[in-house]
Amino acid sequence: MSESTTREERFARGLEMLGSVNPEVGQLVVDSLADISPEMGHQVIAWGFGEIYSRPQLAPRDRQLVTLGMLTALGGCETQLEVHINTALNVGLTPEQIVEALLQSAGYCGFPRALNATAVAKKVFGERGLLPVGQQPADPSATSA
Repeated sequence: MSESTTREERFARGLEMLGSVNPEVGQLVVDSLADISPEMGHQVIAWGFGEIYSRPQLAPRDRQLVTLGMLTALGGCETQLEVHINTALNVGLTPEQIVEALLQSAGYCGFPRALNATAVAKKVFGERGLLPVGQQPADPSATSA
């Protein structure tokens, strides 16, 4: 990212990036903080998505795997996990891959946090009609002839 970009340009770039991975969330984040901390809303969009998430060194799918692992390890981030599990699905992760990432986290941050994250995934998958996991129609492009 160029050091010479303006505050408004970083915000616009952040909104564009967020809109490409989770279009429902961007304006909701800004709106939810408008009466308490509009600057926090601005920074989440401008810095989080305009400066960090938009970097080309990791694909959005990979960034979501990292994010799911970190939010699981932190614990107490169920609201953010819900957003990022939806985003992970939007950028191409399958429910099975998300569940596997959460299972992997159990060995590093403990079962309570991994179980809590899995409960959030179950909620998101239920809302999106993706339960039970592992019984979804096979992706025809993933099979070989």
